[in-house]
Amino acid sequence: MTTHLDPHTLAHLQTWQGRSETLDDLITPAPLHALSATLDRDDPLAQQGTELPPLWHWLFFLPHHRQRDIGPDGHAKRGGFLPPVPFPRRMWAGGRLQWHAPLRVGDIVKRVSTIESVTHKSGRTGDLLFVVVKHEVHNAQGLCLTEAHDIVYRPAAQLGDPVPTALAAPTDALWSRDVTPDDVLLFRYSALTFNGHRIHYDRKYVTEVEGYPGLIVHGPLIATWLVDLVRRHTDRPIQRFEFKALRPTFECGDHRTMRVCGQPETDGKQVRLWAQDHEGWLTMQATVELA
Repeated sequence: MTTHLDPHTLAHLQTWQGRSETLDDLITPAPLHALSATLDRDDPLAQQGTELPPLWHWLFFLPHHRQRDIGPDGHAKRGGFLPPVPFPRRMWAGGRLQWHAPLRVGDIVKRVSTIESVTHKSGRTGDLLFVVVKHEVHNAQGLCLTEAHDIVYRPAAQLGDPVPTALAAPTDALWSRDVTPDDVLLFRYSALTFNGHRIHYDRKYVTEVEGYPGLIVHGPLIATWLVDLVRRHTDRPIQRFEFKALRPTFECGDHRTMRVCGQPETDGKQVRLWAQDHEGWLTMQATVELA
Protein backbone atom coordinates (compact mmCIF):
# COMPACT_ATOMS: atom_id res chain seq x y z
CA MET A 1 0.00 0.00 0.00
CA THR A 2 1.51 3.30 -1.12
CA THR A 3 2.52 5.71 1.65
CA HIS A 4 5.42 7.49 -0.09
CA LEU A 5 5.92 9.08 -3.49
CA ASP A 6 9.12 8.35 -5.36
CA PRO A 7 10.71 11.24 -7.31
CA HIS A 8 9.62 9.86 -10.68
CA THR A 9 5.95 9.61 -9.64
CA LEU A 10 6.00 13.08 -8.10
CA ALA A 11 7.55 14.57 -11.24
CA HIS A 12 4.84 12.89 -13.33
CA LEU A 13 2.06 14.27 -11.11
CA GLN A 14 3.54 17.75 -11.33
CA THR A 15 3.14 17.70 -15.12
CA TRP A 16 -0.54 18.38 -14.40
CA GLN A 17 0.35 21.91 -13.29
CA GLY A 18 -1.09 24.40 -15.74
CA ARG A 19 -3.82 22.10 -17.05
CA SER A 20 -7.20 23.74 -17.41
CA GLU A 21 -10.80 22.95 -18.21
CA THR A 22 -13.83 25.09 -18.96
CA LEU A 23 -17.40 24.26 -17.94
CA ASP A 24 -20.63 26.06 -18.80
CA ASP A 25 -23.82 26.10 -16.75
CA LEU A 26 -27.09 27.90 -16.13
CA ILE A 27 -28.04 29.23 -12.68
CA THR A 28 -31.46 27.69 -12.01
CA PRO A 29 -33.69 28.07 -8.92
CA ALA A 30 -34.37 24.42 -8.00
CA PRO A 31 -30.99 23.70 -6.35
CA LEU A 32 -31.34 26.92 -4.33
CA HIS A 33 -34.69 25.78 -2.96
CA ALA A 34 -33.19 22.42 -2.00
CA LEU A 35 -30.13 23.86 -0.25
CA SER A 36 -32.28 26.37 1.60
CA ALA A 37 -34.34 23.48 2.97
CA THR A 38 -31.21 21.51 3.85
CA LEU A 39 -29.85 24.47 5.83
CA ASP A 40 -33.18 24.95 7.64
CA ARG A 41 -33.69 28.38 6.10
CA ASP A 42 -37.02 30.08 5.34
CA ASP A 43 -35.93 31.86 2.17
CA PRO A 44 -38.43 33.19 -0.36
CA LEU A 45 -38.61 31.08 -3.48
CA ALA A 46 -35.80 32.02 -5.84
CA GLN A 47 -36.84 33.43 -9.20
CA GLN A 48 -35.29 35.04 -12.25
CA GLY A 49 -32.77 37.62 -11.04
CA THR A 50 -32.45 36.31 -7.46
CA GLU A 51 -28.88 36.79 -6.26
CA LEU A 52 -26.94 33.63 -5.50
CA PRO A 53 -25.83 33.55 -1.82
CA PRO A 54 -22.08 33.21 -1.15
CA LEU A 55 -20.76 29.65 -1.71
CA TRP A 56 -23.99 28.48 -3.32
CA HIS A 57 -22.18 28.41 -6.67
CA TRP A 58 -20.97 25.00 -5.43
CA LEU A 59 -24.42 23.76 -6.52
CA PHE A 60 -23.39 24.31 -10.14
CA PHE A 61 -20.62 23.12 -12.49
CA LEU A 62 -21.17 19.65 -11.02
CA PRO A 63 -19.17 16.60 -12.15
CA HIS A 64 -21.09 14.54 -14.71
CA HIS A 65 -18.77 11.59 -15.18
CA ARG A 66 -20.29 8.48 -16.69
CA GLN A 67 -20.92 5.64 -14.29
CA ARG A 68 -18.28 3.46 -15.94
CA ASP A 69 -15.69 6.16 -15.15
CA ILE A 70 -16.31 6.17 -11.37
CA GLY A 71 -13.50 4.81 -9.16
CA PRO A 72 -13.78 2.70 -6.01
CA ASP A 73 -14.06 5.73 -3.71
CA GLY A 74 -17.03 7.17 -5.62
CA HIS A 75 -15.00 9.89 -7.32
CA ALA A 76 -14.12 9.81 -10.99
CA LYS A 77 -11.16 7.56 -11.80
CA ARG A 78 -7.92 9.44 -11.44
CA GLY A 79 -5.94 10.89 -14.28
CA GLY A 80 -8.41 13.25 -15.97
CA PHE A 81 -8.31 16.92 -15.08
CA LEU A 82 -6.87 16.13 -11.63
CA PRO A 83 -3.60 14.15 -11.42
CA PRO A 84 -3.69 10.35 -10.75
CA VAL A 85 -2.44 10.56 -7.16
CA PRO A 86 -1.85 6.99 -5.82
CA PHE A 87 -3.22 7.79 -2.33
CA PRO A 88 -6.79 6.64 -1.52
CA ARG A 89 -7.85 9.42 0.84
CA ARG A 90 -8.83 12.74 -0.70
CA MET A 91 -10.17 15.74 1.22
CA TRP A 92 -11.21 19.31 0.50
CA ALA A 93 -8.66 21.08 2.70
CA GLY A 94 -9.69 24.70 2.32
CA GLY A 95 -10.03 27.61 -0.02
CA ARG A 96 -9.93 31.34 -0.65
CA LEU A 97 -12.72 33.16 -2.46
CA GLN A 98 -13.28 36.72 -3.65
CA TRP A 99 -16.54 38.01 -5.13
CA HIS A 100 -16.30 40.68 -7.82
CA ALA A 101 -19.94 40.85 -8.93
CA PRO A 102 -23.11 38.94 -8.07
CA LEU A 103 -24.29 35.76 -9.78
CA ARG A 104 -28.05 35.56 -10.33
CA VAL A 105 -30.70 33.03 -11.24
CA GLY A 106 -30.96 33.00 -15.02
CA ASP A 107 -27.27 33.74 -15.62
CA ILE A 108 -25.47 31.67 -18.22
CA VAL A 109 -22.12 31.11 -16.52
CA LYS A 110 -18.67 29.81 -17.37
CA ARG A 111 -16.04 28.42 -15.00
CA VAL A 112 -12.41 28.25 -16.08
CA SER A 113 -10.37 25.96 -13.80
CA THR A 114 -6.57 25.71 -13.78
CA ILE A 115 -4.28 23.52 -11.70
CA GLU A 116 -2.00 26.07 -10.11
CA SER A 117 0.30 23.79 -8.11
CA VAL A 118 1.03 20.19 -7.14
CA THR A 119 3.22 20.08 -4.04
CA HIS A 120 4.51 17.35 -1.77
CA LYS A 121 4.96 17.37 2.00
CA SER A 122 6.05 14.69 4.44
CA GLY A 123 3.58 13.98 7.22
CA ARG A 124 3.68 11.81 10.33
CA THR A 125 1.73 9.06 8.56
CA GLY A 126 3.47 9.29 5.20
CA ASP A 127 3.57 11.68 2.30
CA LEU A 128 0.89 14.25 1.57
CA LEU A 129 0.14 15.72 -1.82
CA PHE A 130 -1.53 19.12 -2.12
CA VAL A 131 -3.24 20.26 -5.31
CA VAL A 132 -4.42 23.87 -5.67
CA VAL A 133 -7.04 24.55 -8.34
CA LYS A 134 -7.92 28.11 -9.35
CA HIS A 135 -11.50 28.70 -10.52
CA GLU A 136 -12.75 31.83 -12.28
CA VAL A 137 -16.51 32.16 -12.71
CA HIS A 138 -17.92 34.52 -15.35
CA ASN A 139 -21.37 35.59 -16.45
CA ALA A 140 -22.26 37.69 -19.50
CA GLN A 141 -21.02 40.85 -17.77
CA GLY A 142 -17.60 39.43 -16.88
CA LEU A 143 -15.70 37.97 -13.93
CA CYS A 144 -17.89 37.38 -10.85
CA LEU A 145 -15.85 35.11 -8.58
CA THR A 146 -12.28 33.97 -8.10
CA GLU A 147 -11.63 30.87 -6.01
CA ALA A 148 -8.56 28.89 -4.97
CA HIS A 149 -9.52 25.33 -4.00
CA ASP A 150 -7.09 23.27 -1.87
CA ILE A 151 -7.20 19.47 -2.16
CA VAL A 152 -5.07 17.12 -0.05
CA TYR A 153 -4.37 13.46 -0.79
CA ARG A 154 -3.29 11.11 2.02
CA PRO A 155 -2.20 7.46 2.27
CA ALA A 156 -4.60 4.88 3.70
CA ALA A 157 -4.81 4.66 7.48
CA GLN A 158 -2.48 2.16 9.14
CA LEU A 159 -2.58 0.53 12.55
CA GLY A 160 -0.39 2.52 14.90
CA ASP A 161 -0.70 5.80 12.98
CA PRO A 162 -0.19 8.74 15.38
CA VAL A 163 -3.37 10.52 16.40
CA PRO A 164 -3.48 14.11 15.08
CA THR A 165 -3.14 16.77 17.76
CA ALA A 166 -6.52 18.23 18.65
CA LEU A 167 -6.97 21.92 19.41
CA ALA A 168 -9.69 23.23 21.71
CA ALA A 169 -12.10 25.60 19.97
CA PRO A 170 -12.20 29.25 21.08
CA THR A 171 -14.85 30.20 23.61
CA ASP A 172 -15.40 33.87 22.74
CA ALA A 173 -18.08 33.51 20.05
CA LEU A 174 -20.67 36.26 19.86
CA TRP A 175 -22.62 34.23 17.31
CA SER A 176 -23.14 30.46 17.36
CA ARG A 177 -25.49 27.82 16.03
CA ASP A 178 -25.71 24.09 16.71
CA VAL A 179 -26.31 21.71 13.81
CA THR A 180 -26.70 17.93 13.69
CA PRO A 181 -25.03 16.55 10.56
CA ASP A 182 -26.79 13.18 10.56
CA ASP A 183 -26.55 10.67 7.74
CA VAL A 184 -29.73 11.94 6.05
CA LEU A 185 -28.42 15.51 5.91
CA LEU A 186 -25.05 14.32 4.57
CA PHE A 187 -26.81 12.26 1.91
CA ARG A 188 -28.97 15.23 0.88
CA TYR A 189 -25.92 17.48 0.51
CA SER A 190 -24.08 14.79 -1.47
CA ALA A 191 -27.09 14.51 -3.77
CA LEU A 192 -27.35 18.30 -4.17
CA THR A 193 -23.71 18.56 -5.21
CA PHE A 194 -23.74 15.26 -7.17
CA ASN A 195 -20.88 14.15 -4.95
CA GLY A 196 -20.39 10.39 -5.10
CA HIS A 197 -17.53 10.33 -2.58
CA ARG A 198 -18.42 7.36 -0.37
CA ILE A 199 -16.87 8.79 2.81
CA HIS A 200 -20.01 10.94 3.22
CA TYR A 201 -22.74 8.27 3.00
CA ASP A 202 -21.25 4.73 2.98
CA ARG A 203 -20.47 3.84 6.59
CA LYS A 204 -19.00 0.42 5.74
CA TYR A 205 -16.63 1.93 3.18
CA VAL A 206 -15.46 4.87 5.29
CA THR A 207 -14.78 2.73 8.38
CA GLU A 208 -13.41 -0.46 6.81
CA VAL A 209 -11.56 0.89 3.75
CA GLU A 210 -10.45 4.41 4.71
CA GLY A 211 -10.19 3.72 8.45
CA TYR A 212 -12.27 6.57 9.81
CA PRO A 213 -14.61 6.19 12.80
CA GLY A 214 -17.72 7.32 10.93
CA LEU A 215 -19.17 9.28 8.05
CA ILE A 216 -17.28 12.49 7.34
CA VAL A 217 -19.09 15.82 7.19
CA HIS A 218 -18.32 17.57 3.89
CA GLY A 219 -15.78 20.37 4.22
CA PRO A 220 -17.74 22.67 1.87
CA LEU A 221 -20.92 21.99 3.86
CA ILE A 222 -19.20 23.16 7.06
CA ALA A 223 -17.89 26.21 5.18
CA THR A 224 -21.42 26.90 3.94
CA TRP A 225 -22.75 26.70 7.52
CA LEU A 226 -20.11 29.23 8.60
CA VAL A 227 -21.10 31.70 5.88
CA ASP A 228 -24.76 31.01 6.61
CA LEU A 229 -24.12 31.99 10.25
CA VAL A 230 -22.84 35.37 9.05
CA ARG A 231 -25.88 35.80 6.81
CA ARG A 232 -28.18 35.15 9.76
CA HIS A 233 -26.61 38.07 11.66
CA THR A 234 -25.92 40.71 9.02
CA ASP A 235 -27.22 41.77 5.60
CA ARG A 236 -23.85 43.22 4.57
CA PRO A 237 -22.44 41.62 1.42
CA ILE A 238 -19.50 39.24 1.75
CA GLN A 239 -16.47 40.23 -0.33
CA ARG A 240 -13.93 37.60 0.70
CA PHE A 241 -13.96 34.27 2.48
CA GLU A 242 -11.06 32.05 3.49
CA PHE A 243 -11.28 28.71 5.27
CA LYS A 244 -9.05 25.85 6.33
CA ALA A 245 -10.08 22.39 7.51
CA LEU A 246 -8.05 21.33 10.55
CA ARG A 247 -9.69 18.08 11.62
CA PRO A 248 -12.48 15.87 10.20
CA THR A 249 -15.93 16.11 11.69
CA PHE A 250 -17.63 12.72 11.99
CA GLU A 251 -21.24 11.60 12.04
CA CYS A 252 -21.13 8.28 13.85
CA GLY A 253 -24.80 7.34 13.86
CA ASP A 254 -25.58 8.83 17.27
CA HIS A 255 -26.86 12.27 16.18
CA ARG A 256 -23.83 14.17 17.44
CA THR A 257 -24.19 17.94 17.42
CA MET A 258 -21.50 20.26 16.08
CA ARG A 259 -21.34 24.03 16.44
CA VAL A 260 -20.49 26.86 14.04
CA CYS A 261 -19.27 30.07 15.67
CA GLY A 262 -18.48 33.66 14.76
CA GLN A 263 -16.81 36.63 16.39
CA PRO A 264 -16.92 40.03 14.62
CA GLU A 265 -13.63 41.89 14.77
CA THR A 266 -13.40 45.41 16.17
CA ASP A 267 -12.70 46.86 12.71
CA GLY A 268 -16.34 46.18 11.83
CA LYS A 269 -15.30 44.57 8.55
CA GLN A 270 -13.99 41.10 9.37
CA VAL A 271 -15.60 38.18 11.14
CA ARG A 272 -13.56 35.36 12.64
CA LEU A 273 -15.31 32.03 12.18
CA TRP A 274 -14.75 28.47 13.34
CA ALA A 275 -16.45 25.09 13.65
CA GLN A 276 -16.13 22.62 16.49
CA ASP A 277 -17.19 19.02 16.87
CA HIS A 278 -19.32 17.45 19.61
CA GLU A 279 -16.28 17.27 21.91
CA GLY A 280 -15.38 20.94 21.47
CA TRP A 281 -12.35 20.31 19.22
CA LEU A 282 -11.60 22.89 16.54
CA THR A 283 -12.34 21.45 13.09
CA MET A 284 -12.33 24.46 10.74
CA GLN A 285 -11.10 28.04 10.87
CA ALA A 286 -12.29 30.81 8.56
CA THR A 287 -12.48 34.56 8.07
CA VAL A 288 -15.04 36.68 6.25
CA GLU A 289 -14.51 40.19 4.96
CA LEU A 290 -17.68 42.24 4.69
CA ALA A 291 -18.34 45.05 2.24
